[in-house]
Amino acid sequence: MGWGAGGSCTPRPPIRQQPAAEARVLTVVFLGLLLDLLAFTLLLPLLPGLLESHGRAHDPLYGSWQRGVDWFAAAIGMPVEKRYNSVLFGGLIGSAFSVLQFLTAPLTGAISDCLGRRPLMLLSLAGLATSYAVWAASESFAAFLASRVIGGISKGNVSLSTAIVADLGSPLARSRGMAAIGVAFSLGFTLGPMLGASLPVDMAPWLALLFAVSDLLFLFCFLPETLPPEKRAPSVTLGFRAAADLLSPLALLRFSAVARGQDPPSGERLSHLRRLGLVYFLYLFLFSGLEYTLSFLAHQRYQFSSLQQGKMFFFIGLTMATIQGAYARRISPGREIAAVKRAILLLVPAFLLIGWGHTLPVLGLGLLLYSFAAAVVVPCLSSVVAGYGSPGQKGTVMGTLRSLGALARAVGPMAAAAVYWLAGAPACFTVCSGLFLFPFVLLRNLRPPAPTLKAE
Repeated sequence: MGWGAGGSCTPRPPIRQQPAAEARVLTVVFLGLLLDLLAFTLLLPLLPGLLESHGRAHDPLYGSWQRGVDWFAAAIGMPVEKRYNSVLFGGLIGSAFSVLQFLTAPLTGAISDCLGRRPLMLLSLAGLATSYAVWAASESFAAFLASRVIGGISKGNVSLSTAIVADLGSPLARSRGMAAIGVAFSLGFTLGPMLGASLPVDMAPWLALLFAVSDLLFLFCFLPETLPPEKRAPSVTLGFRAAADLLSPLALLRFSAVARGQDPPSGERLSHLRRLGLVYFLYLFLFSGLEYTLSFLAHQRYQFSSLQQGKMFFFIGLTMATIQGAYARRISPGREIAAVKRAILLLVPAFLLIGWGHTLPVLGLGLLLYSFAAAVVVPCLSSVVAGYGSPGQKGTVMGTLRSLGALARAVGPMAAAAVYWLAGAPACFTVCSGLFLFPFVLLRNLRPPAPTLKAE
């Protein structure tokens, strides 16, 4: 398979698993995901000003949300301050967005197991472009929320990207592909907010729409179908029945959709997959919570301005992208779990330094360890999980994993914010640092999956 003569935009046939084809697929996935994340992260620095403008306009729906935020802030003892209110309000919107991803990611993965990755990817990107168009045209808080709802429902492109990488035949290609996805996230969350902060509020949604439409056209032209018809699940009905299991958090943690699907993993492999899913959920629950409270801590303890906080997160993103490009992508297949265990152990001193330190050098050292661990854990866990399941189950497997992450990111920030304001920063970061030992222990004696004959 090639890129197409003369740069034509004709749909691509299913790829054959050759090294050159795999490299092209990884390049297309990386660039497409980077465009998507640039569009998504443009909003982040503009959110406080956007919320304040709706407040000044006395929008009734905004007022009802604000009363809910005020109630939660009073319940956890958060000081009444505009900046804290903006962080908490934005966190609640982010949690709602993650809940929608939790509900839709497994459905997207299950349908793609039946119909192929390419059509579902293009449909997801069309939905995202629609969400940015609604945001660009919105003048009310209700329209802005509608754009976030459409975007949350359509955000299956990330789990589909991991499923496309999981379709690749070479373990080395899968490992590098998951690392490339991590680099795209790091670069997107580094460059996107910087770009958004330099734009007027009314221009940002139009640029996001331009990125989204460019992403859709780029993948339409160059993304091949990585799941050939002979390897697909037999029917959409089976996919929906399996995906229904994922609406229950317990079924999600048990990978019920995978266990009840056609050609499920063996008993031991299924047990290992469930343990990996629990590790992924616990890690992201703790990590996303502490990541969220960094904004509170930076302002409360160090009196960081919004610009200084932006520089802090720029340092984190740049460090993560460097580590993922120079180290994570070079981790050999079969050594991912050992790398994850080392990274999780680094989070214990990282968050102790952040929670107890009172000087900028101590904070910088903690953030450096934090960035190293963050650059390694999710790409390596995703690479290991991609080795489980038959070819017709990869979308369901990766959609389940993405759903677990979305669920963790929906509840982790609010839980950590409650502990932070009720018990204080040192207690919050100390307790969460200790809890990171649970996923570390769960990984003990766990080995990467050996390739099955069917997978071969």
